[in-house]
Order: sequence, then structure tokens, then C-alpha cells
Amino acid sequence: MPIVENYPDLDALPADADRVFDAASASNGLFLSKAWFGNLADRGLEAPARLRIYGVRDQAGAALSLLLPLRHMTGRFGLRRLEGLANWYSSLFGVVAAPADLQPQRLRQLAHSLAAERPRWDVLDLHPLDPADPLFQPLLDALAAAGMATQRYFCFVNWYLDVAGRSYDDYAASLPSKLRSTLRRKGRQLEKSGRAQFAIVTGDDKADAVEAAIAAYQAVYARSWKSPEPSPEFMPGLIRTCAAHGWLRLGVATVDGNPAAAQLWIVCGGVAAIYKLAYDEQYASLSIGSLLTERLMRHVIDIDKVKEVDYLTGDDAYKRDWMSASRERCGIVAFNLRSPRGLAAAALHLGGARVKAMLRRRRQRAPENA
Repeated sequence: MPIVENYPDLDALPADADRVFDAASASNGLFLSKAWFGNLADRGLEAPARLRIYGVRDQAGAALSLLLPLRHMTGRFGLRRLEGLANWYSSLFGVVAAPADLQPQRLRQLAHSLAAERPRWDVLDLHPLDPADPLFQPLLDALAAAGMATQRYFCFVNWYLDVAGRSYDDYAASLPSKLRSTLRRKGRQLEKSGRAQFAIVTGDDKADAVEAAIAAYQAVYARSWKSPEPSPEFMPGLIRTCAAHGWLRLGVATVDGNPAAAQLWIVCGGVAAIYKLAYDEQYASLSIGSLLTERLMRHVIDIDKVKEVDYLTGDDAYKRDWMSASRERCGIVAFNLRSPRGLAAAALHLGGARVKAMLRRRRQRAPENA
């Protein structure tokens, strides 16, 4: 029978956890990497959240096979909550496991441990999840089998590009005619004027180049339409983390020597994630942001040879011009029916009739150890 362990933070994880993180990020990209969770935990979480990371082994002495990084807190009315190690900086979350390790019995044991742990956890909330992930439905089934009342909910639309082995020029020919015309016309104007310069900083660049790019990114962001970062140290930390791992593609455009646009793209696991973009609004008429996107897109398709470009969070109209398809990101909330507070929360959110029916079905099954 699988064994479930828990750890108070990432530093407390045993060495064999690294293999699980590496395999998961190689298949699913940045957001399941240990480096991502580390920067988020150190620089992106609001107080008073604390970490609690669950690991599963097939038996004593066996290597870890999957991980579920969580954070825990006590909410209103003493509700004890477990949530995925994610927040507004996260565009994807999920069970951390290698593709070969996707076995439902491990998830069932994990879900049973979460439901039975004392003192009781009242609510488990995981988001944003990929419903096409092979672990999504087994996780949902495991939580229900452990006696928890579950509900799936919508998070956001995610636009992405299936590169399908194309070159950038082949891909560009499929762009909307209006966008192609803008790129040609504005590109020629800027090239003729000599006012603009474009650079893409990667993990191969020296530390001082990365720091200069961070400063340029922050200068552009401060002059953009965007709200200040809730965690100011998160983005510099993420950029440095990506540089250290070779994932960094930080594009910076200058006009007349001044930073005018900046975009953070992250290449990991064959996916180029367009994480953050901003431009100084005084240069909006130059289409400087679109021209920078064009150069980064060419880089990740022709040089990095990515299989997918992911525009991450949001259904913004401009994303549809660059991407080819969309998909859903969703969440799972599970209420612990073994807990009085969990039972009350389930009745409030799901309705008393549904919860009563679930309790009736549970009583009809063979009794479980509480």
C-alpha cells in the first residue's frame, strides 16, 4: 500500500523529490518545477499561509512517486483550509508526477490521508488545473472516494499555439492579415528611422546583462497601464531563477535609447510561456509591443524549437491574433464530510440535498476507518 508523507517546506523534502519535480516539469513545463514553487514560496505568497507538501511512496524505502505542494491556513469561523501552492502569479497547478507514475491507487491513498488527517482539514482547493491532465479525473475520483464532496469550477480561458513543427515564416503566414500588415508597416518605419533596438536576454548572458534587463523591465512596467506588483520581489526573483536554469527569454525594446517595451517569456519542457508583457504607453503608436512579440516568437520557434507557445491566463482579444486554439483552466474544491465545518461548508456551497444524498451513499458503503 502506498505511504503518504508530509513536509513543512521545500527545503525539508528528501533528495529523491528532485527527480519527481524534474520529470514533471520536463513534461508539463515551468509551473510544476521545484524552481517555480521555490520562488513563489519565498517571494510571492501572502501571510499567513504556510507550506505543507505531501509525498507518496509505493512502500517504505521506495522512491517518491508523486508530490502535492500545498499551503494551509485557518479562515473565517475556524475553517481549516488546504490550498494548492499557487496564487495570482500561477497560470497552472497540478499534482507533480512523471507520466510513467500516473497510478490512481497512489492518488486514492493520498486523498484518504488528507480526509482522515487529524486535526481535520475542512476544505481542499486546487487551481488552476488542466482538465486534460491525465491526473485530473483520477484526482477528482480519489477525493470523492475518500468521502469528500467535490465540485469543479471554471477559472479562465487559456490561449495557446500548437507549433506543429512549422518554421516561424510558415506560422507567420497564418496570422490575421491586419496583424501581418501592421508588423510589416511599423517594422519598416522603425527600421528606417533607426530609433528602435531589440534584444533578447537569455540564461547564456552574463549576470550584469540579466540585471540590466531586469531594470529595463521594471522601468517599462512602472510606466505601463498595469497595477503595481503585489509582491515586488517576485518578478526579479523569477527572472534570475529562469536565467540560472536556462529558461529565460526576456525581450527588451528601446526607442531613442529608452526602454519602451519588455516581455518575459519562459522556455521549459518544450513550451514557451508568455508570462509578462508591458509597454510604455507613449510608444503605443509605434506598435512596439507587437514588434517585440514578433521577434520573441521567431526566436522560440526557430531557435528553441518549442512544440507549443502558451499565452497563459486570460481571454484577451489580442491573444487570439497570435494563438491558434484555446482551452479551459479550472479548479477543484473538496469539502471534508468527516469534519463538522467541512460538512457545513459543503451544505452552504453545494446545497443540503446534495450533501445529504452523499452522506446516505457513504453510509451504504462498507464503513471506513475515520
